Amino acid sequence: MKAKNYLATYRTLFALLGFSAIVTEIAVLTERGVFAPENFFSFFTIESNILAVVSLLLGALFAFAKIKSRKLDFFRGAVTLYMVVTGIVFAVLLSGLENAQLTAVPWDNIVLHYIMPIVIALDWFMDPPKKRFTMKKALLWLAFPIAYLGYSLIRGPIVEWYPYPFLDPTNGGYGQIAITSVAIAVLGILLVTIITRFPSKRAQ
Repeated sequence: MKAKNYLATYRTLFALLGFSAIVTEIAVLTERGVFAPENFFSFFTIESNILAVVSLLLGALFAFAKIKSRKLDFFRGAVTLYMVVTGIVFAVLLSGLENAQLTAVPWDNIVLHYIMPIVIALDWFMDPPKKRFTMKKALLWLAFPIAYLGYSLIRGPIVEWYPYPFLDPTNGGYGQIAITSVAIAVLGILLVTIITRFPSKRAQ
């Protein structure tokens, strides 16, 4: 089997894994009578994992067809950023909450917060774009997380629900939210730098 076929198979298998974890969450929450789609799809983890599944499936299709797409690579870079941020933020800020709030099934927690971020990062480094994206262009990837922050803070007081404790102003106020958001933004910029610069030989 050629390298591209291995890559396509890798992407397909893990896309199915990520998709199955999301579907399992929906099924279990529905069975328990607590599935609220407007809240479920307001988790950054769910949104980023949906994008990851789409990225892997498109990447598999293009790999099988032996097609390189600059637009797909740009999308893959964005998804890599979102998934790595998901993994790091979960590990640092949320790892003690999975059983109480963030996932309905333990193995889903492992897939969505640990396995899929690693899978997406490896996919990027195994098959980077032939030409680097400039830092200026790659910073556009941050538009989605910024929009997500605004959406969460505007929607939160309206529906009296926040997806994560660090976005809830009752946990330290808006000052604490600002500090945490700036820290995550700095992390995002650092990750953008790494994603656009590594691996250097293939991406020049």
